[in-house]
Amino acid sequence: MDPHRLRLLLELSRRGSMRAVADELGYTTSTVSQQLAVLGREAGATLIEPEGRRVRLTPAGRRLADHAVTILAALEAARADLDPDGEPAGTVRVAGFASAVRRSLVPVLARLSTEHPAVHLRIHEHEPAEAFELLAADEVDLALVYDYTLAPVALDPALRVTPLWSAAWQLGVPAADEAGGGRADDDAPAVFRRFADAGWIVNSRNSADEHVVRTIASLAGFEPRIAHRADSLELVQDLIVAGLGVALLPADGDLAGGVRLVALRHPDVALRSYAVTRPGRDSWAPLRLVTRLLSASA
Repeated sequence: MDPHRLRLLLELSRRGSMRAVADELGYTTSTVSQQLAVLGREAGATLIEPEGRRVRLTPAGRRLADHAVTILAALEAARADLDPDGEPAGTVRVAGFASAVRRSLVPVLARLSTEHPAVHLRIHEHEPAEAFELLAADEVDLALVYDYTLAPVALDPALRVTPLWSAAWQLGVPAADEAGGGRADDDAPAVFRRFADAGWIVNSRNSADEHVVRTIASLAGFEPRIAHRADSLELVQDLIVAGLGVALLPADGDLAGGVRLVALRHPDVALRSYAVTRPGRDSWAPLRLVTRLLSASA
């Protein structure tokens, strides 16, 4: 099967119409249709079927499109192997959580623009579960994800995982809250126990920090009352200032007036970030370059 025709099928699976495929790749709609018909004969299967005035992939077409991801990636890897010293060029699609984009990706953008102007980044802000879905669907090339030491993520061993950086997290409480005092050598369960009656604020798009909260609360002997869910750390701090609860916050983050941090030790709480790629993609020169720069900046 011709890889150019496989590319057309893959683009059709992503974009949903022959017109969109033609516009993206610079063909006419009739050329796309003819080439997909040839691909169907090569594959010995019906790959598309009419759906109103448009077309859709048949089950066989969807399966072949899934194979096309691996086949085309292998071809890219072969080209990279033939020219390993070639100047990287292309667009790397990245899905990552906001902190990693700011902390890791923005410095890489500056270096690329001056040292590798032919490499571009397309950035999507997503929580880890969303980023993994996009990576599995081949809608991004690189996922920047995180977990916590007390809530490790179960990574597919087939994925290529590059550890980046870690950051301590502490308990954010109202600055005027007397319960936040305690003893300097209190362990994490003792700290949590002082706020057993408080409302707890957790992430609305990821359950990892809630898992951490419930784990330490369990060690402290109580069930936390999850009062609010919010994705924005700025909003979380606003809720704390308003006296609506307490929450985990990064120890090295910008702190709003009216919020203070209480250290968590034994067990410590740390967020760990990773760069993740699909197998067969790490030899693609632009992706390899971006991953290397991310690792170096960490």
